[in-house]
Amino acid sequence: MSDLSPVRFGMIGVGIIGRQHVARLLSDDSPATLIALADANAEAARAVAEENGVEAAASVAELLAREDIDAVVIAVPSGLHADVTVEALDAGKHVFLEKPIEVTVAAADRIREAEQRSGRILSIASQRRFAAENQYLKKIVSEGLLGRITSATVEVPLWRTQEYYDSGAWRGTWKLDGGGALMNQGVHLVDLTLWLLGDVEELFAFTGLLAHERIEVEDTVTATARMTSGAQLTFQATTAAYGKLPIRVSLMGDAGSIVTESERVIHFHSRDGLELPEFEAVDIMLQQHLDFLGAIQHGRTPLVTSADARAAVAFIEAVYESGRTGQPVRPAELPNGD
Repeated sequence: MSDLSPVRFGMIGVGIIGRQHVARLLSDDSPATLIALADANAEAARAVAEENGVEAAASVAELLAREDIDAVVIAVPSGLHADVTVEALDAGKHVFLEKPIEVTVAAADRIREAEQRSGRILSIASQRRFAAENQYLKKIVSEGLLGRITSATVEVPLWRTQEYYDSGAWRGTWKLDGGGALMNQGVHLVDLTLWLLGDVEELFAFTGLLAHERIEVEDTVTATARMTSGAQLTFQATTAAYGKLPIRVSLMGDAGSIVTESERVIHFHSRDGLELPEFEAVDIMLQQHLDFLGAIQHGRTPLVTSADARAAVAFIEAVYESGRTGQPVRPAELPNGD
C-alpha cells in the first residue's frame, strides 16, 4: 500500500462506542473510508449502515472475507475481543481494537500470537497518550527533567449509576466486562501510568463493591505498587464517587513535580526553572485514529502496541488477584522472546 492509498475500513460492533468510531471514520478530518458494518445484531447493523450510507454485512465472517476492506475497528464486549480479533488478523486485516485488549493476560497473548503470525498492524484504544499535556509528561520524564521519579499518584474518581450497570446483561460481569472500575474505566490511566513510569515490580491492592448492586465486579479499588525503577505508585479508581471530580495524575521527582487534572496542568515546579509550553487542544481519539492510519500506510509501529495493552491487563489482573488473596502480587511478564 502506498503512502497515498486510502485505508478502507470495516466496523465490527455498532453499540455506543462503535457508533462513535463510525462517526469518526466518516468525518471530514479522517482520510479513511468506511465500507461496511457488522454486528451480532444484524438489525442494528442495518440500521446504523442505512443511517450512515454504508453497507451492512450479513455477518462478521462475511465482512472479513471482503477484499475491499483493509482494516477493521472492533468494538464488541471486552470478553469477546480475542475471538473476533484473532479471526480478523487471520483474515489479513489490520485491527484497531477498543480497550482493553482482553480481560485476561492469557486471552491477550492469544491476540498477540495472531498479530505476530499475521504481520498486520494492531493497536488498542488508549487515547489519553495523545493529549498534548500527557505528551509533555512523557517528554520531561524521559529526559530526566523531574530528576529521579520517586512517587506518583493517580486518581480516577468517576460515577456510574445503577442504571448504567443494569443497561446491559454483560456489564459488571467477569466473563464479558472483565472487571469494574479498574478494567472498564481505569484501564486508560493504567496504560498512561505504565507509559510514563515503566514496569511494576510488585503491587498490593484492596477492591470492593461499595455503592452498586447486582454486579460481580468492583466499583472501588486502591493499589500501591513498587515500580522496577524504585518509584512508588498509588493508584485509585472508582465508579462510586458522586459528582464531577477530575482525573488527577501527580508525578514527584527529586528535581521537580507536576500535577494534571483532566489533562490540564495545575501545578509544575522545576528545580531548573523550566517553564510550561503552550498546549494545543486536540481531539485525542482522532489523533490515535490518524496514528493507526499512519502505521498502516508507512509500515511503522503504532504508539499504542499490543505489548503495551497486555501490560495494562497484567497490572489489572494482578490488582484483582491481590484484592482476592490479600497478598502482594507481581504482574505477569511477557513470554520469553517477546
